[in-house]
Amino acid sequence: MRIYFAGSIRGGRDDWTTYRDIIALLSNYGSVLTEHIGDSEISITGEDLADDYIHDRDLEWLQSCDCLVAEVTRPSLGVGYEIGKATEWNKPVLCLYRPSITPSLSAMIAGCTKVTVQSYERLDDLDSIFAGHFSNST
Repeated sequence: MRIYFAGSIRGGRDDWTTYRDIIALLSNYGSVLTEHIGDSEISITGEDLADDYIHDRDLEWLQSCDCLVAEVTRPSLGVGYEIGKATEWNKPVLCLYRPSITPSLSAMIAGCTKVTVQSYERLDDLDSIFAGHFSNST
């Protein structure tokens, strides 16, 4: 399984360690195409690459993936765009968020019938979420 993981970069890097840990858990279910999201070296300014290159590369990865998993606790325009494209392309989408940090998730995510939304507070919560999601995706 090819998994596209999305998390905030230019919208804020406060959760990069959480992203790193989520990517490690996701790797039990397949190949994570976007492991760099959990890299401590990526700052809020993003990768040292041209914007059009990043856009085209990421859309290519997104088109080739089997599913999108997005951590949406920190609002990000880019992650929202990726979710929109994935739903347009009928990719399974799982959005994760922590209500203790973001009590009201955007209605554009929470109200989308093509998106599965799961709340969590601890990384331990993700084991059962991923087990249920990936057993239903096969």
